[in-house]
Amino acid sequence: MGTKARELVGEHADKIVELLNRALADEWLAYYQYWIGSKVVKGPMKSAVEAELVQHAADELRHADMLVMRILELGGTPILTPKRWFELTNCGYDAPEDPFVRRILEQNIKGEQCAIEVYNQIISFTKDIDPVTYNLAVQIMTDEMEHEEDLQSLLEDLENLKFLRS
Repeated sequence: MGTKARELVGEHADKIVELLNRALADEWLAYYQYWIGSKVVKGPMKSAVEAELVQHAADELRHADMLVMRILELGGTPILTPKRWFELTNCGYDAPEDPFVRRILEQNIKGEQCAIEVYNQIISFTKDIDPVTYNLAVQIMTDEMEHEEDLQSLLEDLENLKFLRS
């Protein structure tokens, strides 16, 4: 980390790295939840849901990369073992044990809502002390809000299928 950048973040660097590592744990678990969900999902609209899950998995992986780069810029060490993901996670992991479309969508909506809250907290903490991390968190939160909306739209479409069959 450069001298001026360290000066700007100052005493908050360790706390920011901690927040980013916790978000990184969430991103890795979200990536896997989306990826494995796309493989096992069953039911009506399977193809549309599968495509959305694959896209979201790619976004979560991109978010993980962004977080790691910022952690390194701040002089921190990113999480080095998957075991730590479960120790640091804010949002947890919901295994897709029930692969029905509705359940997969509900699990991932819950995860996105948690992620939105996590990034909102990072935004609040970094707003006046670290504009780079602030902007990063805003960018990721924007994606997470879009994911929530996409998943809720798919769930609404699934609900509407019931009415079409009545």
